[in-house]
Amino acid sequence: MTIISWIILGLIAGAIAKWIMPGRDPGGIFITMLIGIAGAFVGGYVGTALGFGAVTGGLSLASILTAIVGALILLAIYRALRR
Repeated sequence: MTIISWIILGLIAGAIAKWIMPGRDPGGIFITMLIGIAGAFVGGYVGTALGFGAVTGGLSLASILTAIVGALILLAIYRALRR
């Protein structure tokens, strides 16, 4: 169940990351959603590695913020590489 919750959280994080960093993305909304999902996984992995807590199946404020930060980082990297 953890993976499914991170995918759903990633979709939400991708939308919020797009709202925080508006602009035209070369891939459109689908790439932004995929970046959000990947950002949730990356954010969860990095957060666990840095000791912010373990990745759990439940949704919490900390997991939402971690996923958003991960999505923002990946969105910024994606935009830098596509230019």
